[in-house]
Amino acid sequence: MSTHVSAPAVPGTRLRRRRTTGPVAAAAVAVLLLAGCSGQDEGAYSTPQGQAAPNGTPAGGAAGGAPSGKPSGGGHDASSGGGAHGGTGQAEAALARSEPQKITIPSLNVSSSLETLRQNQDGTMETPKDPNLAGWYEPGPTPGSQGPAVIAGHVTWNGAAAVFEKLKTMKAGDTIKVTRKDNKTVTFTVSQVAEYPKAQFPTLEVYKNVDHAGLRLVTCGGDFDPKKHYYDSNVVVYARMTGTT
Repeated sequence: MSTHVSAPAVPGTRLRRRRTTGPVAAAAVAVLLLAGCSGQDEGAYSTPQGQAAPNGTPAGGAAGGAPSGKPSGGGHDASSGGGAHGGTGQAEAALARSEPQKITIPSLNVSSSLETLRQNQDGTMETPKDPNLAGWYEPGPTPGSQGPAVIAGHVTWNGAAAVFEKLKTMKAGDTIKVTRKDNKTVTFTVSQVAEYPKAQFPTLEVYKNVDHAGLRLVTCGGDFDPKKHYYDSNVVVYARMTGTT
C-alpha cells in the first residue's frame, strides 16, 4: 500500500463540516483507489477519476454503474439499507460518534490499534504510516455511528506481509470488533467480501449513505505487477454492527 490514496475532496466543503456529516464524508473518499499497497518504494498512485458532489453523491468517475466485483464471502451486501438484517446477524441501533481505538479480527488473528487518517492537502486520504497498523478515516463516520465507517490497511509493505494481508480470506459471518474511546466495544458481522478491478471500483455501492452503522475494511488485492509496482484490484469487506458491550 502506498503512502497516498487517490480520493478527491468534496468541492466547497471544509473538513470540519464533513466531520458532522458522516455519510457525506465517506463519499469524499468515493474513488478510494488504493493503488500501490506494498510500501513506499513500490507505490504507483492512481489519479482520481471522479469527484464526490457536495451532497455526497459521486459524480461520474471510477464507480461506473452497478458493482462489478466478485463476492467471495456470500451473503447480502451490507451497504443495503432497510430491515433489521444485513445478510448475517441482527442489526443494532447506531451509537453516538466516538473515535475508534482498536480493531480485532478473530478469524485473521489480527489485533491492531488504529491510526487516524485525515486528508492530505491535495484531498487524498492519508494511509497508515505503520504497515502493521490499520487506520480509520477520521472525516467519515466512526465505527458504531450511522453510516459507512472506513478502515484501511496495507496488504504488503516492501515485499513483507502487512496488517491486512489476509483480508480477502474473510467470509460472511466472520466478526470484527472495534473498541471506541467511549469504552464501548462494537461487534460487526461480515455480510460480503468482494474484489473489484480498480478501474471498476463501485463507488456508490461502497460509500453510499446507509440507515445503519456500517463498516468497510479496504486494502489492495488482485495481481501485483512487479514492473509497475501496482496491485490491479481492491478488496472490500462489508459489515454492519450487530452488537455492543
